[in-house]
Amino acid sequence: MVGHLMKKFVELSHPIEDGMRAYPGYPSPKIDAFITREDSRTRYGGKAEFHIGRVEMVGNVGTYLDAPFHRHADGVDLSRIPLQSIAGLEGLVVDGNPATDRSISIGCDESDVAGRAVLIRTGWDSKWGTDDYWALGPYLSNDSIDLLVRAKAALVGVDFWNIDDVENLSRPAHTRLLKSNIPIVEHLTNLSALPELGFIFYAVPPPIVNGASFPVRAFAESEQ
Repeated sequence: MVGHLMKKFVELSHPIEDGMRAYPGYPSPKIDAFITREDSRTRYGGKAEFHIGRVEMVGNVGTYLDAPFHRHADGVDLSRIPLQSIAGLEGLVVDGNPATDRSISIGCDESDVAGRAVLIRTGWDSKWGTDDYWALGPYLSNDSIDLLVRAKAALVGVDFWNIDDVENLSRPAHTRLLKSNIPIVEHLTNLSALPELGFIFYAVPPPIVNGASFPVRAFAESEQ
């Protein structure tokens, strides 16, 4: 139709592959067949065949979402996160430039953050698939955490491997954001393809009872 705006979808997730590196110290995912196509043929009298897949992995693999239950025993788990908290969110991309201590302070007005999925772009995702990706990386400063909580961000996502300083065992970003029911998405990618504003963000995991973290197909939708 002439003049009709087509929707554009932007992939923001890393693919999950058999044997890929997971979070440091965690086992790699195993992806194989529970029933192979060849073995399935007898079940269907030689008239059809199917691949019945099997995936064994921890929840912290690839691009994943942390539910409040990940940090707080009384927080909502993956089965109880409201869809409006993880789907159809107005998005905001913020460029994060780490200071000498690796911390990121985001210079935003509270009105820009309120009710939005705030995605912090550093370019760290360009290291994905290398050992350098797992080096000590960026993390949110206390001022940034204060702003996101105070302004009531809907969700916070980052393109690096931990929103917290991994040397700080108290994990203040996870603690405070998840206590405020602000889901966290880590290991995003391709944020360079997004504008600062004008897109809708989705990061929806399966509704797993007692699920704390799980991979998502994170993506953005905008009008071309």
